[in-house]
Amino acid sequence: MDTILDLNDIQGNILKTYARKEYIFARYIFFSIRDGAKGRKFVSDITEYVTNAAPWGHEDNPKPDATTNIAFTYHGLKKLELPEESLHSFPEDFSMGMRERSSILGDTGISAPEHWDPVWNNGDKKVDIWVSVNGLNETAIEKRYELIMKLCEDSEGGVILLTGHRGDDGRDDLHYQDASALFKDGKATAKEHFGYDDGISNPYFKGCQSNPAFVLGGGKPTTGDPATLGGWKPLETGEFILGYRDEAQEYPEAAMPRLLSFNGTFMVYRKLHENVGSFNRYIKEKGQEMGEDGEELVAAKFSGRWRNGAPITTFPTYKEACQYVEDRAEAKEKFDKADGMISKNLAKLKYYKLLSKLVGFDYNKDLEGGRCPVGAHMRRTNPRGALQFGQKGAFDTPGALVNRRRLLRRGLPYGTSEEGTDKDDGNHGIIFMTVGANITRQFEFVQQQWINYGNDFKLANDKDPILGNHNTDEQGKSDGKMVFEAEKDSSNTPHFCSNIPRFVEMRGGGYFFLPSMTALRLIGAGIIDPT
Repeated sequence: MDTILDLNDIQGNILKTYARKEYIFARYIFFSIRDGAKGRKFVSDITEYVTNAAPWGHEDNPKPDATTNIAFTYHGLKKLELPEESLHSFPEDFSMGMRERSSILGDTGISAPEHWDPVWNNGDKKVDIWVSVNGLNETAIEKRYELIMKLCEDSEGGVILLTGHRGDDGRDDLHYQDASALFKDGKATAKEHFGYDDGISNPYFKGCQSNPAFVLGGGKPTTGDPATLGGWKPLETGEFILGYRDEAQEYPEAAMPRLLSFNGTFMVYRKLHENVGSFNRYIKEKGQEMGEDGEELVAAKFSGRWRNGAPITTFPTYKEACQYVEDRAEAKEKFDKADGMISKNLAKLKYYKLLSKLVGFDYNKDLEGGRCPVGAHMRRTNPRGALQFGQKGAFDTPGALVNRRRLLRRGLPYGTSEEGTDKDDGNHGIIFMTVGANITRQFEFVQQQWINYGNDFKLANDKDPILGNHNTDEQGKSDGKMVFEAEKDSSNTPHFCSNIPRFVEMRGGGYFFLPSMTALRLIGAGIIDPT
């Protein structure tokens, strides 16, 4: 049975990947609540401008120049004077907050909270409200920002803007966090600062309104052919939105009353600084040991995809990966230019067949990791049924464990970095946001068990090569290590990487509740009633 969602009641950033809809600029703004009643007025006022998930393009709902969405920390909801019974019904992970759970997440050393941007260390002026603005251009961003700041001013001190974001010039008192797609030759790209194509696929779930073909790689794997739609099924809605059944056919834990949590969800926000110089130096050094295209090969082994996006388990050589990207681009161009129903359908079929190689694959033919290492970043964060290690179960659920750990990712890169730079300093990285119904089971599990620990992959305590919190001693030696397994029945030997430095540093973040449109109105009016 299909799941039908009330798109007018769900915030747009839950179901819409804004960057794919040309909103390649963003601004994240944080507020502290100083007065409950005036804070509720701010919520009520801004709700009028909050973007829902309804489709654009209709006469009564044209595509906007900018979108706006809003979320709250637990402390923010408390300052808005929600009833104690409602506050106590929120899950513990959310009520504690990210800072208090930093040891669970591996936010230690240089990534510890005391090193975060000042906005997260403002004493009693805690982050209570997160507001995002995504725009088609920078002018639209600035215009919407000015409107939001006018609403803040109208709150008469009930809500204050929090400053303290780091900038490109070494400043740490900026009023907001900007983000955008990275540009090359004046054109927006899908790249992030390490050079990888990003945002290739996202979870596909019942009612998500995405192109049905996105179930390839985005849904849950079945025992069918992974390169066909029959090899994948949509995930359950309750994995991502509160009030619906999840993969266990249960309703996720949610706050009371039902109208407060229904059609809402939780969001994890993390500012991740990328040590581009360290990354470039390491893959260049190790690449010299790997032969032809060694630098690209090391980067691909670390990630699980070549930096052009092609999965290494399907395309084991850089030449094959580059040829595939060319073939896919050519097929896309022919599909776009095809005229007539028959030629259009034939072009579409060819393009989708090639697209399936990008996203519709698993690791069943690469269980030993000879092509894509078992410890590669992409394989850790979405094992695609590989944790069965080839064992056949009694049910059609080869990814049952993984299906409960999927992360619906949002966000954009921030800052600029020079291509090929050997420097780590500066202000560049990714604003990583993930949306899900259960912070502990989804984000925290992946972060703790799969990124900063390797036991599920039979890798003892080896960490994710890219996101792992590798520690460096006083002599400059890091505990980061990884094995590139040899392909079965080949003459190749395993390759060992050691002294992997910390490539990514945490610069701040928090746990937020993204209410429905109905809940926003109730919060603004101060009429949440848990009875």
